[in-house]
Amino acid sequence: MNIPVVALVGRPNVGKSALFNRIIGHDQAIVSEEAGTTRDRHFALAEWAGRKFWLVDTGGLTEDSNLPMDLEIRRQVAQAIEEADLLLFVVDAKVGVHPSDARVGELLRQSGKPWLVAANKVDDPRETDFYEFYRLGAGDPQPVSAANGKNSGDLLDAIVARIPEATGDENAEALRVAVIGRPNVGKSSFVNRLIGEERLVVSDIAGTTRDSIDTPFTYHGRDIIFVDTAGLRRQSRTEDGIEFYSALRTRRAIDRADICLLLIDAVEGLHNQDLKIANLAWEAGRSLLIVVNKWDLKDKDDKTSAKFEKECAEKAPFLGFVPFLFASALTGQRVTKVLDLLLHVDAERHKRISTSQVNDVLQQLLARRQPPQSAGFEIKLGYATQVETAPPVIAVFGNNPDQLQEHYVRYLHNGFREAWGFDGTPLRITLRRKNPGPRA
Repeated sequence: MNIPVVALVGRPNVGKSALFNRIIGHDQAIVSEEAGTTRDRHFALAEWAGRKFWLVDTGGLTEDSNLPMDLEIRRQVAQAIEEADLLLFVVDAKVGVHPSDARVGELLRQSGKPWLVAANKVDDPRETDFYEFYRLGAGDPQPVSAANGKNSGDLLDAIVARIPEATGDENAEALRVAVIGRPNVGKSSFVNRLIGEERLVVSDIAGTTRDSIDTPFTYHGRDIIFVDTAGLRRQSRTEDGIEFYSALRTRRAIDRADICLLLIDAVEGLHNQDLKIANLAWEAGRSLLIVVNKWDLKDKDDKTSAKFEKECAEKAPFLGFVPFLFASALTGQRVTKVLDLLLHVDAERHKRISTSQVNDVLQQLLARRQPPQSAGFEIKLGYATQVETAPPVIAVFGNNPDQLQEHYVRYLHNGFREAWGFDGTPLRITLRRKNPGPRA
């Protein structure tokens, strides 16, 4: 579906992110009293009165600053303006018309796009003079309070009245991919190389991307949404300020994802923090792909990649079930191959095996090795069936399943994997009593 785009623009700290969160109904963008908290564009699908639109939050425009980050923000705001069907100009009604507001207003007029002024921080229209914003030249300013939601319905009415109808047929539910990893391993550069445009701020400053940013993309007719995250910092470094919220956001992004794309720095190698992030995704039941980025900078021979994978699996055995891609966001080496791998892992995640096939393999495994007795209990396994997909879950039924030892559960797990792969996705074994009642 071709869904219209509404971009929030304005100078720093006027409440764009708070208004963004108010409209979409949850705290996707970081909100802080610190000016300039929002540094990338944030996409979220909003709906009002049956009308859908993409809402885009942008960084605060600072026309009088030549700092590299502010220059990047200006460039990206210009790109957001170019993509938008409607520009929502957010101003601070408590401050009044700021000189920077007039400059932003001129920029919006020059764009030729429809625009609307949202006079934020109007807790009571009877006590706030927001009418001076008429002189910005966008018609009636819409008073609103992002903090308490007052008049947000009227603002949304004004938005949907000014945007085109969504067109086309809605595609199947998109595949959500969380791009995760430690700071400065190249997550933003990788996604930018993949989609062919610089949608995420890229900088050599570790932690440049502080919020999770949804980036829609289509490949072979499959809708994919990439979530580029700030990277999980060590717990001791995330207790204060913005970085704490970014770490929480990364965890929430994993929860929202189907597949997690973990980027590792080829030169620095596998860190304990990489393992913690990978384990977090795996334990959450998310499929996993590992991209070893900056491979062009690595001293290597024809055995280096195999050795790297082996070392990872020795540190965390579940990584032996995960596909690795050795790539370079800088040169583009093998970057696009990740798309085919994502579709492959998605198919593996949704793979369903017939009950007869599951039982055939179970009987083969039992023939090779019977479950050992435990605490004097004899354990007999009767049958098995796949009960869930995404991630796959196989239920194994027996007389005393709670006595089955962990090493034998791993034996079953590895046997099922050997038969069907389930590449890149957790495979869970659940043990159930065959006939409820007293133990045999």
